[in-house]
Amino acid sequence: MKKKYFIAFSSLILPYLTYSQNKGLNVVFIMADDLGLNDTGYTGSDFYETPNIDKLAKEGMIFTNAYASAANSAPSRACFMSGMYTPRHGIFTVSPPDRGDRTKRKLIPVPNVDDLRKDIPTMGELFKRNGYRCGHIGKWHLGDDADGTGPLSRGFDVNIAGGRAGTPYSYYYPYCNEKGMCHIGLEKGKQGEYLTDRLTDEAVDFIKESVRGEQPFFLYLAHHAVHTPITAPKKIVAKYEKKAKGKYHTNSVYAAMIETLDNSVGKIHDIIDSLGISENTIIIFNSDNGGSEPITDNFTVRGGKGMPYEGGNRVPLIIKWPHVTQAGRISDCPVNNIDFFSTFQMYLEGKIDTELDGVDIYPLLSNNKFYIERDLFWHFPAYLESYTDNGKGFRAKPYTSIRSGKWKLIYYYEDKNVELFDLDKDSMEAHDLSCAHKEIVSVLKKKIFDWIKKVNAPVPTELNPYYEGY
Repeated sequence: MKKKYFIAFSSLILPYLTYSQNKGLNVVFIMADDLGLNDTGYTGSDFYETPNIDKLAKEGMIFTNAYASAANSAPSRACFMSGMYTPRHGIFTVSPPDRGDRTKRKLIPVPNVDDLRKDIPTMGELFKRNGYRCGHIGKWHLGDDADGTGPLSRGFDVNIAGGRAGTPYSYYYPYCNEKGMCHIGLEKGKQGEYLTDRLTDEAVDFIKESVRGEQPFFLYLAHHAVHTPITAPKKIVAKYEKKAKGKYHTNSVYAAMIETLDNSVGKIHDIIDSLGISENTIIIFNSDNGGSEPITDNFTVRGGKGMPYEGGNRVPLIIKWPHVTQAGRISDCPVNNIDFFSTFQMYLEGKIDTELDGVDIYPLLSNNKFYIERDLFWHFPAYLESYTDNGKGFRAKPYTSIRSGKWKLIYYYEDKNVELFDLDKDSMEAHDLSCAHKEIVSVLKKKIFDWIKKVNAPVPTELNPYYEGY
């Protein structure tokens, strides 16, 4: 009997004993922008080519139920950087929250916050306080250094190109738009230089400098690719124009953008190997939200960026953690990008006084049989216009959703209707089971309302006087 208890106890505690054996590892987090669940070779694309990402997938651990904490960029990145759900920081969408035809919006949306508040600790600050050199390269979208909400004020020693911009000013040097707004830190360059390539070169330089300084580093390489505008080097585009189109994926320019992103992953992987630091460097590859339809096709899940369905927030995720993850191992345990803060805080043993909503997934990485049982929530009290019909329709209206085991419930605030899906059998969310399983609807609605109260989530209730549907 005692032996059985010891085995049970060991299965829970042993994953944590390996923390002490992995102290001081470098961390490279590569965040793609708008990369869809099926936009890589290892996730099933029939047209895009991603040999370097696929190689990382073979060497690392693959997550098939990885989620962004929001279906569009700013809130997802705020959740990732803070470890908090959207109601904690108030960034629910990319402003304004009242997008789309105002005569079709029944409710007045909840006001949106644009910048991550200064009193909310960031992942950069977590690593900085624990002796790391921290670099942010690419898209920040949570504020600006000029007023203390950019990376340099949030724990990062280096900031290249990070500001409020959610869309790149330009993908080509000198990286400025028609209004003269330019990405910072990229002033030196050459004509024809491509943004994804340049950000990668800056990341390589940061890694080299950190190794020379013999200091552990945290690199957040946040690419703008593959966000619009859809544009890529002509030579790479020409390659895909000659290639036979896939059943699902056909866009040659988008394919070329993905190839430049994949090349970036390859260059980062190569420099880590060449510097001899692969055994003490964690590499993570992720996307901030789902693929943007109709540019790409998230063919195994419903919908795309901005939508409440799986295509909006199911994303690729690979974690390669030396001596912890097993090469090519696949996990179907649901994880969320809010979990990274909690995981690294536990790993660093450097607690920051902040309220976290994620969980430590280290035991999941290190134990084949470990599974995290918890509910996941998404809160979107705003409106987001559609990509079609000139924006008169909506990709999303105010909702809160929950994933609880295999069940997903979406609660809509305009009419208080719900949709219920069995994700184990129906990843396309084609069959609403709310009428057939009213007892499950009741349980999940209560969980949503309890969670709303717990995190003090604001919900839209005020009627819109311009609405024409009354």
